[in-house]
Amino acid sequence: MYRLARNLLAAFTLAAVITPLALAENLPTSWVDKDTGHRVFRLTNEPGSSGFYFNVNAYTPDGKEMVYNAPDGIHVFDLATRKSKLLVPNPPRSANADGVSAFRSGVHAIVVGKKTPSVFFSKFDAATKTSSVYSANVYTGAITKLVTLPPRANVVTVNADETLAAGTYIEGKGEDYGAHRMNPPGVKPGFLVQPQNKGQMMEERLAAHLPLVLFTINLQTGKMTTLLHSTDWVNHLLFSPSDPTLLMYCHEGPWQKVDRIWMIHTDGTHNTLIHKRTMAMEIAGHEFWGLDGQTIWYDWQYPKGEDFFLAGYNLQTHKRTAFHMQRNEWSIHFNLTKDLDLFTGDGGDPGQVAKAPDGEWIELFHPEMLKVTGINESDFWQPGVFHAEHLVNMSHHNYRLEPNVRFSPDKKMVIFTSNMFGDSYVFGVEVAKAVNPPASEIHSTPQLAKQFNPVDPTPLHTPPTAAK
Repeated sequence: MYRLARNLLAAFTLAAVITPLALAENLPTSWVDKDTGHRVFRLTNEPGSSGFYFNVNAYTPDGKEMVYNAPDGIHVFDLATRKSKLLVPNPPRSANADGVSAFRSGVHAIVVGKKTPSVFFSKFDAATKTSSVYSANVYTGAITKLVTLPPRANVVTVNADETLAAGTYIEGKGEDYGAHRMNPPGVKPGFLVQPQNKGQMMEERLAAHLPLVLFTINLQTGKMTTLLHSTDWVNHLLFSPSDPTLLMYCHEGPWQKVDRIWMIHTDGTHNTLIHKRTMAMEIAGHEFWGLDGQTIWYDWQYPKGEDFFLAGYNLQTHKRTAFHMQRNEWSIHFNLTKDLDLFTGDGGDPGQVAKAPDGEWIELFHPEMLKVTGINESDFWQPGVFHAEHLVNMSHHNYRLEPNVRFSPDKKMVIFTSNMFGDSYVFGVEVAKAVNPPASEIHSTPQLAKQFNPVDPTPLHTPPTAAK
């Protein structure tokens, strides 16, 4: 009986290991979206794989490789051959570790370098309770340990010449955001999954006013430089892709309660608010750099949930541009090409801030600047509009995982993450419409996904049925 039980346990364990991989092998790898006419590709095979956050560089300087995350570690994807390899494996998972703890104890990609074909990543040492920063060469696989951080410190961005990383740490024993994270029901833990209790945790963290240090660390010498002390919640650090001395960051919290978007130089000077509100309940956020490093772009709502723009501020000319969009075109995140001829967005479900009744699409935006026929001043917003084109029907995607769109380096594809098949994978959709595709390749994306994942997603802020 003991041997039978042991064999059954082994069989169940084996099934738990092979079933996701077997499922991935059976999932479709390409189809043409019936509703849009654009071809969609599933780029990754690892269940739980995920692209980077939308504003973090994922491409090597030559534009040939893309780095992504998966439960087993950090992977590299060849954009030409569409083959991937494991670059930095996660440490072995303990037998009693659940999905969330295993995720937190692994290696964490920070960014792909702008100068060398390196992915920078951190790894937490439970024994010393410190994190260290490493670089891994995408082509050779060589891993180099760079610096070890003080307790509680972490870094989240590396500058354009790869000499500095920037991060924060809380002074004292205050409890940081995420300590009581609750994973949303029906969604597996992952890199882009938002907590079920995100709103509550953000309110609590903002109200705590924990003393915090924003710092840089020299990746060659380990020298740390304090840029500022604050009791504001500082988050979303992002170095300029072109100026190694310029750092963007935000005051985190519910957007209507903070002056969010800031920049500061690495010598601690020119700490500057980028967008100052002029209306109560006006919000700005999800900021990101233009690829040339000259413009900061962000979601601007004037006021919150009512009127929607993608706004840009040029640091050299001080010109402000605002592209207007309709409610159903609003997206959680936006991205763009270097020459600004195309923009993209990842949509949102009815539970998001826009409350869009038909917003669950990967969008392609064709920008148009409006002709100014009246009074115009140098400090006026210059108006434009987006003309939206649907790329992928995302109505079977659970938006508790945010898709985080980006263009491929050649601008031929928009890349995003989706859990439409249950587990998350990295997908791509061609910018150009498919030409005369065979009828057998044309499918409704939601219906196709439902064959493999019969669970209908619930909107972000809608409690599951069992909790009502």
